[in-house]
Amino acid sequence: MRKAAVLSILFVVVLFAVAVIAEAQQPKKVPRIGYLTLTASPRGPEAFLQGLRELGYIEGQNIVIEYRHAAGRAERLPDLAAELVRLNVDVIVAGASQSVRAAKQATKTIPIVFHGVGDPVAQGIVASLARPGGNITGLASLSPEVGGKRLELLKEAVPTASRVAVVWNPTNSSNSLQVKEIRTAAQTLALRVQSLEVSKPDDIERAFTAIPREGADALLVFADPFLSSQRSRIFDLATKNRLPAMYGQSDPVEAGGLMSYAPSFREFSRRAAYYVDKILKGTKPADLPVEQPTKFELVINLKAAKQIGLTIPPNVLARADRVIR
Repeated sequence: MRKAAVLSILFVVVLFAVAVIAEAQQPKKVPRIGYLTLTASPRGPEAFLQGLRELGYIEGQNIVIEYRHAAGRAERLPDLAAELVRLNVDVIVAGASQSVRAAKQATKTIPIVFHGVGDPVAQGIVASLARPGGNITGLASLSPEVGGKRLELLKEAVPTASRVAVVWNPTNSSNSLQVKEIRTAAQTLALRVQSLEVSKPDDIERAFTAIPREGADALLVFADPFLSSQRSRIFDLATKNRLPAMYGQSDPVEAGGLMSYAPSFREFSRRAAYYVDKILKGTKPADLPVEQPTKFELVINLKAAKQIGLTIPPNVLARADRVIR
């Protein structure tokens, strides 16, 4: 009896050991992430991959990224989002409002992490910042009244300005919300606003042709993936027309634009990896609060100022976080 009992125990132990070894030999599931964007800017994915590496994920080794971009054509985003859903990715990372809306319409179950979205509550993307609800969360790019602050800084840099041309993308719901804020702020600053809708390349030339007709003497360009992809044309035309321009993100200023007041969009991409990691480890998107930027940087390009014959007032220059000389 004792011998039989010992044999039974040994048999169970051996079975358990075999099961453990078999499980260890089973290849682990490699997470698959969908990365959906309107344009193919390399800086976003680069920062996102950096964030993943900081958390121990190496593309091609223990994580797979499925990149999909719409080449600036917003109408392609729904099909691209549906393609990621068919691939059954574990998480979809979406940059800017157009991509987020397409992903949200494509799935109610796959977690979605957004980054660089203006006001996700006002746009109906999340229920609230603290409790986003549903299958979506991420990083917002706007804080209250930041549009008014940009306009105020532009007015201080160009005290003689009386009319500001505002370039924005009507397909970006975040831009649409900012236009209302800008109109209100402009009244406070005794400025008039010329609204210029730009959603495709042909619109850019038409917009800059219209500016002299209304006599705008300064330019405000909203943060938007399509507008960012066209930044060279925009600031070349701004320089040609000798228009001081404020941008909604720093990339155009680093590439030759005049000034920007913005959070770091690169940091948004890097921080998106944190959300992906949390979700892969079991946290529900609804339980991850939406982050808002806490720091905005004023960046001024003095080379650009010299090109248009503008002298930046010393009090504005003293407030700059970065000055490009």
